[in-house]
Amino acid sequence: MIIHEFSKKMVRSKIFDTYVATVFFAMLVFFVLNMNSFTPLEIIFSVMIATIAFKGIANIMFALTISFVTFDKLDDAMEFEKAAGRVETLANELSIKQVALKEAKHKTN
Repeated sequence: MIIHEFSKKMVRSKIFDTYVATVFFAMLVFFVLNMNSFTPLEIIFSVMIATIAFKGIANIMFALTISFVTFDKLDDAMEFEKAAGRVETLANELSIKQVALKEAKHKTN
């Protein structure tokens, strides 16, 4: 659940899309400045292939970022909170039973 929320926040941040767009425009600027060396078909295909390649690299970076981020501390904290809640519930039930037993003793005396 935590990893799902983290990945949704990363997707919403659009950092990887910005990375791909930057590469796209950098490639365009490169080919415009070196227009005399390349044919228009080479420019179009090179920009398309580079954009697709960098989109793939961005997806790999996204996957690695999610896999390298550890949420062990948060998971441990959540488990501790659950266990603490269960212990408190059991303690409350025990105190209720003790009060009920005391009441039953007082009624019989």
